[in-house]
Amino acid sequence: MTRTAADGGRPLRIALTSYRSKPHCGGQGVYVRALSRELVALGHEVEVLSGQPYPELDAGPTLTRVPSLDLYREPDPFRVPRLREFRSPIDVLEFLSMATAAFPEPLTFSLRAARVLQARTTKPDVVHDNQTLGYGHLLLQRAGLNVVATVHHPITEDRRHDLAAARGRKRISTRRWYSFLRMQKRVVQKLPAILTVSDNSKVDIVRDFEVPVDRITVVPVGVETDVFAPPSTPRVRGRIVATASADVPLKGLVPLLEAVAKLRTERDVELVVVGRPRTDGPALKAIDRLGLHDAVRFVSGLPEQELVDLFGSADVGVVPSLYEGFSLPAVELMACATPLVATTAGALPEVVGPDGETALHVPPGDPEALAAAVGRLLDDPELAARIGAAGRARVVERFTWRAVAEQTVAWYRTTLKESTPC
Repeated sequence: MTRTAADGGRPLRIALTSYRSKPHCGGQGVYVRALSRELVALGHEVEVLSGQPYPELDAGPTLTRVPSLDLYREPDPFRVPRLREFRSPIDVLEFLSMATAAFPEPLTFSLRAARVLQARTTKPDVVHDNQTLGYGHLLLQRAGLNVVATVHHPITEDRRHDLAAARGRKRISTRRWYSFLRMQKRVVQKLPAILTVSDNSKVDIVRDFEVPVDRITVVPVGVETDVFAPPSTPRVRGRIVATASADVPLKGLVPLLEAVAKLRTERDVELVVVGRPRTDGPALKAIDRLGLHDAVRFVSGLPEQELVDLFGSADVGVVPSLYEGFSLPAVELMACATPLVATTAGALPEVVGPDGETALHVPPGDPEALAAAVGRLLDDPELAARIGAAGRARVVERFTWRAVAEQTVAWYRTTLKESTPC
């Protein structure tokens, strides 16, 4: 008897590639874990190929580790590998690129992943890349494989904000770091189909990567609403929670810290940031300048349940970003019924919903507006409870991983020009 998938079509063999898949913090690892699990639940065979840091996968999908020199690992980023660690010309390319201030991971991971897949006798039906966009994927395409990609947002936005904040020689090294974008633009233009997570990202991809709009499909990111759920214990009075997957200007931590400094003059508050600050980064410099050492703490590497508990313990969640292509932390906080303050940058209004109903909106980069909105929720428990409940309802209705997987499979089949039997 021929096995069928949940949609009635034949099961697909899917290779999901991700050059780094950090668990829990940052969208890539969460996306890989949740999408691979739900695709398997729909009856498909999924292999995840990832570089370091590796994802934490649920039962079902298989993980193929594609090791690199891991040049950016904590606690020794930009390390110099020992000679015995060099095992291929790709390793040499990776190190020399880093030594010249470039970011080589998308290129070198794609070349290694291509080498792994090309050596297989049984090929996947589809190679689904998670924002690597490396030349290795074009090698797979030329070898006859069906290659598609998710682009959460074009990293051109990150480059714009980092260049705006850089001064002097730092601008030169910043431009060099983002040199991989030339490759990503060339690769994405040659792929037959692109998935993205918001209408805002779709517009940005068309503008910055010059991809025809009819090649791009929007499927939002999901959240596990049975895991990210309202707390069963009281919230911590005055606790504000934010997530920063990287200590860069784009995440808006400095305006948030300035808002916390203002709030401290009137209220007893603490800020918990999920993320790791750079020792030379803008966040720690702002904390020093504002005297916030006793009011701000950073946490990282939290297991999922501890992250849920933290989100549920907050009086207010904040997404202060200067740009977001989607914002998974926003919907995770909303799923916990934590009242949310979010900027109007990028896709955030599209994701969090109407101002004053499911979240409070503030202009990006405006500490005064952030402080006012957070203070409003702290001072009005009824408003906070109403917005928190409405935010939870919005997430349950719109953002589930099962729906993401179902729409992704439909996209695969359209791309492969397969029809699902009635």
